[in-house]
Amino acid sequence: MLLAYCTVTAAQSVPGSTTSKRAQVQTARITILSTMLADEGIGEWGFSALVEADGHRILVDTGAHPTTVLENARELHIDLSDVEDVVLTHFHGDHVGGLMTLRRELMKRNPASLSRVHVARGIFYSRPTRSGGEDNSMIEIRKQFEATGGRFIEHDHAAEIFPAIWLTGPVPRPFPERNWSVSSVSLGVRTPQGLVEDNIPDDQSLVLNTSKGLIVLTGCGHAGIVNILTDATSEYRDTPVYVVFGGVHLFAAKDRQVEWTADKMKTFGVSYLVGAHCTGIESLYRLRERMGLTRSTAVVGAVGASFVLGEGIHPGSIAQ
Repeated sequence: MLLAYCTVTAAQSVPGSTTSKRAQVQTARITILSTMLADEGIGEWGFSALVEADGHRILVDTGAHPTTVLENARELHIDLSDVEDVVLTHFHGDHVGGLMTLRRELMKRNPASLSRVHVARGIFYSRPTRSGGEDNSMIEIRKQFEATGGRFIEHDHAAEIFPAIWLTGPVPRPFPERNWSVSSVSLGVRTPQGLVEDNIPDDQSLVLNTSKGLIVLTGCGHAGIVNILTDATSEYRDTPVYVVFGGVHLFAAKDRQVEWTADKMKTFGVSYLVGAHCTGIESLYRLRERMGLTRSTAVVGAVGASFVLGEGIHPGSIAQ
């Protein structure tokens, strides 16, 4: 059986990484496998995307319902059986719901399929409910997943998992973005410092360094997209953010917050925006207008939509 669990700190690197910020990804494709909008496959309130970069394949999040990503991958003729690395952006069920179904099904063909799951510190913290229950499904999922021989790699800080492919780990929050919703059933999150408001401390993003700039892939962006971009560019100084891809949790945001976010994002030099999942359709349109982007450079993400380095966004029929 594989080692079930380990923690990666700032002083450590993941096996196989070069820990070199000079490396650049030469080829990259990101394809959405779960989100609400779909003209191929099944739409749901959830998120998942397949990242293919320089021969590495990484599944970021696993959708909400157990079979959505599995069925959408089949519909899109995408074989996930050789994907060994998973990144979970945070603990919420709409991002982790498909993990066990995917692991059990794909390991029938390849025992190493989805066998390494990268998470950020805090994803296993208890979220006690007012009724005395537990609101964090990752605690039970962890037991089930490790029983299959898989392992979790917990990141305390930014870590390079492949050359020029980085995880932010927990993101510092200098800007007061409250990009999370307070659960009506949860009492908060039980941290080493005690029970506090659950601001999703385990929220993390994936960053690819390319010759054109950074590609930043978020799940929900609960840490706040401006905080995330600030953190990402601190690892790669004087490098613009080329692409923001994923959810940025602005669907219920007031106009003033959306405008502030757009103005801040513009300062990072964002050239492409694929706003999926919790970004919100109206918020995406407002971001696009205020950032000076166009229908070809800022789109609502749909199942099957992709971004290809050197080509741009392939939005699919429904979102073009």
